[in-house]
Amino acid sequence: MSLPLQDSRSLPPATAGITCNVLVIGGGPAGCWAALEAAGAGANVVLVDKGYCGSSGATASAGTQIWYVPPEAEALDAAMASREAMGGYLSERSWMAPVLDKTFENVNRLADWGYPFPRDESGEQQRISVQGPEYMRLLRRRVKNAGVAILDHHPAIRLLTEDGRVVGATGLRRQQGGQWRVAAGAVVLATGGCAFMSKALGCDVLTGDGYLMGAEAGAELSGMEFSSAYAISPAFASITKTALYRFAQFYDRDHSLIEGAGSARGRSIIARTLLSQPVYARLDLAGSDEVKAILRRAQPNFFVPFDRRGIDPFTEFFEVKLRLEGTVRGTGGLRLTGLDCATTVAGLYAAGDNATREPICGGFTGGGSHNAAWAMSTGAFAGAAAAAFAREKAERPRNDPPQPALQTTAARKEPADPAAIVRAVQDEVFPLDINYFRTHSGLSAALARLDALWTRNAAATAADESQILPLRQAQAMIATARFMYRAALARTETRGMHRREDFPNQDPAQHFRLVLSGLDDVTIRREAVITGIYKEAAE
Repeated sequence: MSLPLQDSRSLPPATAGITCNVLVIGGGPAGCWAALEAAGAGANVVLVDKGYCGSSGATASAGTQIWYVPPEAEALDAAMASREAMGGYLSERSWMAPVLDKTFENVNRLADWGYPFPRDESGEQQRISVQGPEYMRLLRRRVKNAGVAILDHHPAIRLLTEDGRVVGATGLRRQQGGQWRVAAGAVVLATGGCAFMSKALGCDVLTGDGYLMGAEAGAELSGMEFSSAYAISPAFASITKTALYRFAQFYDRDHSLIEGAGSARGRSIIARTLLSQPVYARLDLAGSDEVKAILRRAQPNFFVPFDRRGIDPFTEFFEVKLRLEGTVRGTGGLRLTGLDCATTVAGLYAAGDNATREPICGGFTGGGSHNAAWAMSTGAFAGAAAAAFAREKAERPRNDPPQPALQTTAARKEPADPAAIVRAVQDEVFPLDINYFRTHSGLSAALARLDALWTRNAAATAADESQILPLRQAQAMIATARFMYRAALARTETRGMHRREDFPNQDPAQHFRLVLSGLDDVTIRREAVITGIYKEAAE
């Protein structure tokens, strides 16, 4: 049964309210696909975005590869096998196969909708990548045409719960002022991952908001130790598209070649060198002018900061750094209970970077490809399931009014300085010798400081309305960092992107997932991966 949609513009600024079947929080690819699928199932859908749906987030700012594989047995088998070892054998083919199927279907839908995929010499469309601006512009148009109410600049702050299930959310109206409240039959969290405001391209809106909201409602997380993703970028720019660095060589402060350094296998050598001196790059493996022209066409925004400074990256040295992308290119997130992308809380679903990608990537992922496939497939799965759940629960009478989901018990409620909190978190997660090269001593000391930061600020209040969102983002970043390091300490081995300097080898006895829950007191349990299903491991 479709519930009536109210126009928030006609309501008083402080009490703007909407009722719908499905609320989607986040307007990136996962959120858009969730909204499309839910609307296609007949649900009344509202999508809220912290920024502007179609232009905010990591995908909208650049091109991305897609894990697009034709439905041929040999090709599918090779695709699924390609990342299993790299991910520490924590992925599951029972997830990979349907994700590949749904990705193939949705990419073909993009083509049917008119997305301008490039063509090869024979005229065949090459559907293995998309340009973010065109992709997101098309998705926004399709979402709007599907009848979804898009509320831009409406960040969600907290979920609403009733009788143990999620029934909506509250948030801010950044342009009109005041707050909004949405009552929904089901909610899809698609707010992205957390890059800790590192200035990674398109990632400053990705502050772990969905992890915090989910954890407050009682949802579990998984794979948070696989969160030490750093991208190569020019020291003077936020461009973190690393594909072109396969054509680069890397040099020390004297411009002497750093042996073994590379964008893929040799990134740890770059990281170790950065502990003691600056590192420079040059795209000197590009070769011919024809190849250089192809690279410029493929990644035009990569070259913008160079062109502005009059630097030719093919012939001149430029300083690079490793910029933290956290769970955006890591794999951790809210734990999913099945292919419907349900969390462990009734009425709450997760998609894209908000959900753990372990089922298809294990302990290692990267930019684009699997991430893009995960966003469009889990978005579709979650949207369809949320619509079905909302239909099932639509007739259930309500008892008490929904309440904001809160699990923190910290008592201090003094106005806080969000910028100072963010800097304190960054001091713990940015350093390579804490987060990239992990040790028990480094992680323990950082976690102790983060725990203290959480205790001081978990229940802090904002100085005024303009500080509510910055404070909430800062609190989400503390929570995310604590989840990361709690799991990283518990995994006493090196697996996937999780590197323990004090445990440099992969331990067969630790072939399990680490599932976290709670906020003030974070608990961990083990969950083994057995023949494509979850099973709790012995402690």
